[in-house]
Amino acid sequence: MTGGSGVVVIDNGGGLLKAGFGGDKDPIAVVPNCIAKSPGSTASSKKWLAADQLQAQDVDVTGMTLRRPIDRGYLINTEVQREVWERVLRNLLQVDPTNSSLLLVEPQFNPPGLQHATDELVFEEFGFSSLCVADAPSLVHLYETSRQPLLFRAQCSLVVDCGFSFTHASPVLQNFTLNYAVRRMDLGGKALTNYLKELVSYRSLNVMDETLLIDDAKEKLCFVSLDVPRDLRLARLSFKDNPFRCSYILPDGITSKKGFVKDMDEARRYCSLPADGELDKKDGDSDTNKFEDKKKPELSQNEFALTNERFLVPEMLFHPIDLGMNQAGLAECVVRAVQACHPYIQPVLYESIILTGGSTLFPRFAERLQRELRPIVPEDYQVKIIPQENPILGIWRGGSILASSPDFASMCVTKSEYEEMGSARCRRRFFH
Repeated sequence: MTGGSGVVVIDNGGGLLKAGFGGDKDPIAVVPNCIAKSPGSTASSKKWLAADQLQAQDVDVTGMTLRRPIDRGYLINTEVQREVWERVLRNLLQVDPTNSSLLLVEPQFNPPGLQHATDELVFEEFGFSSLCVADAPSLVHLYETSRQPLLFRAQCSLVVDCGFSFTHASPVLQNFTLNYAVRRMDLGGKALTNYLKELVSYRSLNVMDETLLIDDAKEKLCFVSLDVPRDLRLARLSFKDNPFRCSYILPDGITSKKGFVKDMDEARRYCSLPADGELDKKDGDSDTNKFEDKKKPELSQNEFALTNERFLVPEMLFHPIDLGMNQAGLAECVVRAVQACHPYIQPVLYESIILTGGSTLFPRFAERLQRELRPIVPEDYQVKIIPQENPILGIWRGGSILASSPDFASMCVTKSEYEEMGSARCRRRFFH
């Protein structure tokens, strides 16, 4: 074992798995929670790459077939999960599970059947000596209260978790998630990636099989618009005047095996736009510019251009109804979660909204949410949004703090208790 603690902490996300030892500041492994096979592999070879193997510089991710253990936020394929955990525990953490405890971050409202399958994986497949299960919102709250105690003197917060499979708005009071007030959107990073794949495939290249590449393009190029009607008009300008246009280069398998942005300075031109109002250019100029350069710049066979897709994709989180999805937007989801709580704590929740999850990394995300919330929150309530220092690692860091606490052993279910009482009775120890 390479860590200083006998507790392995795993944040088993749908997109990324974070694993390390309790008491450490950062995880040792932040790897894709999936296995993949290149299209050139024959049925006989069946060489599946897992976890960190997909991040190697010499691996061409073009057209890879992916298998994920988690679907819609829940662990449904324990065979795939076993392969990923085996790679992480044996090769990256170099730990013997039989001599270690496990703190596992589980999704909220996990069905009992899936809980039982998880317990079998932990105790029977890997043989961990004990298990503690925690939910993400309580761990985020724990981490932020330890980092900024003066901001959370009331010991309650609203955790907005925009993850890979879903988005939750979860009130937390004294490190316990108020499950009756949690509100969920069935939208996350996976849905955004799929939407971007559809847009690019319709407008330029067929990239429906390039999940990993489009995911990378989304993370590097997408941003949240503060004025969608204005930005849509700007996106119609000619190529040299369009502040959103940029190109993403696909790997060719020879000179490059990873995708990359063609010109990052070009991709960041939108940052110079004013937050409110129009540019100095007259509206009439946009009509002439649309026709002054009808000849499109030539694109090579392995690149595609993005314009309004860059801000229309994250817009799904704020207005899913625009895409025909019968769901509330993020701001309305937050308000509904707060209104489900006791009136005494509602003002405090609005003043301590914590953003976590990879989708909150889009530029201007927090500012846009603030603007969406202000008109629908009572005037006498303040709205304060607190982005995490690292939204991807925030949950794991909270788990690391919990795993190093003196009371951690009393929270765990041991392997002998599991063998004696079974999964259902042992799970009663975990309140969520």
